[in-house]
Amino acid sequence: MSYVFDTSAFVVLFENYYRGVFKTLWDHFDEMVNVGEIVSTREVKREIEDQTDKLTAWMKDHSDVFDTPTAEEGVFVGQIYQVRLFQDGIEQKKILKGGKNADPFVIAKAKITNKTVVTLEREKPNSAKIPNICKKFGIKCLDLESFMKAEDWNF
Repeated sequence: MSYVFDTSAFVVLFENYYRGVFKTLWDHFDEMVNVGEIVSTREVKREIEDQTDKLTAWMKDHSDVFDTPTAEEGVFVGQIYQVRLFQDGIEQKKILKGGKNADPFVIAKAKITNKTVVTLEREKPNSAKIPNICKKFGIKCLDLESFMKAEDWNF
């Protein structure tokens, strides 16, 4: 299976699973990255760039993981925002300040490339959370633990 990681999944992975301690996890993760089974999008990269930590350093060495959205993905982002409820996902402050909003691009990449979204967001009734949008459009969505279980990682 192949995955599109949201910012939150990268952040939790890099903040809580130390390379020196969880060596087998990182061996699996690195292999999946190397063969293209874990990808993301340029907008996630933009969210990560604001930080100065291990994840930011890793991202700079793995910029090929963070694809520029295709035209087809852009069209699908437009389809997401045709749903009135999901328009609320664009925070007014982000729009006015040129803020970053990777969520629709992560979802679009998963939809167009037939991959599974990995995020830490949880489904919430009547909201524009990633799992809600994925459910509406029939896109598989997992949290980080479910991703590890789906890959049958046991440590």
